[in-house]
Amino acid sequence: MALTEIDRNLLRRCLAEETGAWKDFVDRFIGLFVHVIHHTAHARSVRLRPEDVDDLCAEIFIALVARNFAALRSFRGNSSLATYLAVVARRIVVREISRRKMAEALGHVHAAQSSLDQAQSQSPDLQRIDNRDEVHQLLATLSAGDAEIVRLFHLEGRSYGEISSGLGIPENTIGPVLTRARRKLAERKVES
Repeated sequence: MALTEIDRNLLRRCLAEETGAWKDFVDRFIGLFVHVIHHTAHARSVRLRPEDVDDLCAEIFIALVARNFAALRSFRGNSSLATYLAVVARRIVVREISRRKMAEALGHVHAAQSSLDQAQSQSPDLQRIDNRDEVHQLLATLSAGDAEIVRLFHLEGRSYGEISSGLGIPENTIGPVLTRARRKLAERKVES
C-alpha cells in the first residue's frame, strides 16, 4: 500500500512541528501501536499489565521524537506510513521486552520492581520521592532532559500537565521518564 496524502500531510506537519500535529499523529497511530504491543507480547508469550502497555506506547513515542524525529525523517515513502510505523514499533517492543526479561533473569529488578509496583498503584502526584538528597544524587546520573523532568516533578512538585506545557513535550512521555528514574534509584539502593 502506498503512502496516502493524509499521512504525507501529517508527516510533513509533524516534521515542521506545526501546532497540533503531534496530537493528530498520536490520535491516528496509538491504536496501531497498542495492537503491535499486544501482538508482539502474545507472540513471545509475555503477559502485559495495562501499565506495561502504557509504558511501551510511551517508549515508542519517545523513540519517534528522539533526535529531532530521526525515525520519522528516515521514512522514505516506499510503503504506507502505518506499515513503516508498525515495523519501528515492533522493533522497540521486542527490544524492551527482551531488556526486561534479561533484567528479570539477572535478578536486578526484583527488589526494585516491588517498590515500583507499589508506587504505580498510587496516583502520579503521590509517587514523589520524599528524600531531596536522593533526588539530587539521581539527577547527576540522568540525561539533561530526563533530569529536568525529574527535577520539576520531584523537587518543584509540578504536575504532568505543567511539565508538559513548560517543556513543550507530550504529557504521555513524562510517566516513563519518571518510572525509569525511580527504577534507577531503586537499583542503586539495592546495590548499596
